[in-house]
Amino acid sequence: MKIVVDSGVDLGISPAEIKELNIQQIPLSVSFKGITYREGVDIGRDEFYSMLEENRADFPITSQPSPGQFIETYKAAAAEGQEVLSIHLSSGLSGTYNAARVAAGLVPQAKVTLVDTKTLSIGSGWQAVAAARAIKLGKTMEQVLALTKQVGEAADALFTLQELRYLRHGGRISHIKGLLASLLNIKPIIGVEKDRGTYVQMGQARNFTQAIEALTKIVARKHAEGIRMRAQVVHARNPEGAELLKNAMDKLFKCKWLPPCPVSLVLGAHTGPSVVGLIFAPEAALEGT
Repeated sequence: MKIVVDSGVDLGISPAEIKELNIQQIPLSVSFKGITYREGVDIGRDEFYSMLEENRADFPITSQPSPGQFIETYKAAAAEGQEVLSIHLSSGLSGTYNAARVAAGLVPQAKVTLVDTKTLSIGSGWQAVAAARAIKLGKTMEQVLALTKQVGEAADALFTLQELRYLRHGGRISHIKGLLASLLNIKPIIGVEKDRGTYVQMGQARNFTQAIEALTKIVARKHAEGIRMRAQVVHARNPEGAELLKNAMDKLFKCKWLPPCPVSLVLGAHTGPSVVGLIFAPEAALEGT
């Protein structure tokens, strides 16, 4: 069976393991200064974030894959006799899932099962990797889908950032609210709610260090301090912020850390290079994954 994901799904594993698990990533695109790049094909993440930092007067525009890109992938899988499990970032944040759904309907010879993760970045990646490993172990589709649901229900994602200009420009916050927040140096803590898979503001702080502390306190309101937690940090180009977040979590929980992961440039295009995120879940709730 082939796993298909979009590049808004941060897998957080090595290229060798991606190949071993038979995962294919369909690139989302970003346009910057009149040039369109496919993530992971025409541009890498380091190069993209360097461009943002060097051209602060310009803002990127992102776009989802076309149904045609999915059609080609699904046809190729069908020709090889493979079923497809197509796992995507939240339909509440992107039209990518719907593009995949349309494509699946246009390739009747392919057996495609779609998953809307209702989250993004490494949150979606945890579901995809869990599914791929379960398939490798010979689990049935029913078991695999139950596993993705288990991971999705157990895990949460929280993000914070140092500057609001990208969120404001992209319409994620109103211009006036964003302007006032910028003047007050307020840093938001952003989560993803699980019903529609849309952004929700979980809190705010007066500076970035306080935002990191506020983020971990949100985790502690949800889970008892001292429990065993599986966690992974993502960031665009903010390793110092990622380390702050990791250290703050270690003060409150017994964390099993997965390797830090660079965040998809599609997310970074809307948040800027300073974004730092955390995916977390109690180890007990992830049994079997």
